[in-house]
Amino acid sequence: MPFPEFDPVLISIGPFPLRWYALAYIAGLGLGWWYASKLAKTISIWAPGRPPVTQSQLDDLVLWIALGVILGGRLGYALFYKPSLYAQLFTGEGWSKLELFQMWSGGMSFHGGLIGVTLAIVWFANRQKINLLSLGDLVAPVVPIGLFFGRMANFINGELWGRTTDVPWAIRFCNQTIYNTYGFCPAGDVPRHPSQLYEAGLEGLLLFIILTLGVWKMKLLTKPGYITGLFLLGYGLSRAVLETVREPDTHMPDALQGVVTMGMLLSLPMILLGGWLIWRAWSRPPVGANS
Repeated sequence: MPFPEFDPVLISIGPFPLRWYALAYIAGLGLGWWYASKLAKTISIWAPGRPPVTQSQLDDLVLWIALGVILGGRLGYALFYKPSLYAQLFTGEGWSKLELFQMWSGGMSFHGGLIGVTLAIVWFANRQKINLLSLGDLVAPVVPIGLFFGRMANFINGELWGRTTDVPWAIRFCNQTIYNTYGFCPAGDVPRHPSQLYEAGLEGLLLFIILTLGVWKMKLLTKPGYITGLFLLGYGLSRAVLETVREPDTHMPDALQGVVTMGMLLSLPMILLGGWLIWRAWSRPPVGANS
């Protein structure tokens, strides 16, 4: 299948382009804020406990989460996938270009963003004297919303493509827009897995459904850490499986090429921590049950 003539820029307002990638972040944060507000206002899903934050506290938290997503995502990308961006800071040219902070040029890491958001949540919970696991359980169910929009934006941009394949739905990630941008097609003119769509489906839609059932049907918010663990385990497993159809990392050591990818390595701690949190939450009584 040919790749559609998507334009990474949705609309330009004067000299300022509004890109699909930026719009994905706006949609993810906006809808996530709305859904988290709904969770925080629904007392019954936390009973016999109570929501960990008030609406005003949640509004403050959103700002810190946004900073964690953006800064963590970019700095994590440079650390895990392109450390040369840090090396540029030690040269005059690097400081003049500040490529490390040119997020509009592409390059964001989910795992880096996760670290940034985790640090923001830990700091906020400590400052506001909030139960850390319950706060994590409030944030975790909304993350797949952002993941879905982010992966769809990756597809529109024609980036993070999959490995070569002969499946009927394979896509050639090469069109005139991409050629005009780079002077060539980075993915080549070969059929590849649309791994961005796979990830949007598994890490986005399916994970959102699982967490939604856990919150509203199984009442797992009464067991602090359960929903957080379910998210970590679900994402880690999905990402590890999908790494088998994504184009492998080119910067991995020769001994690891063809054996493991950076995405797999970064997802392993998520799987282990997620499993431990689920076990811990399941073995304890609901919060407030004895109060």
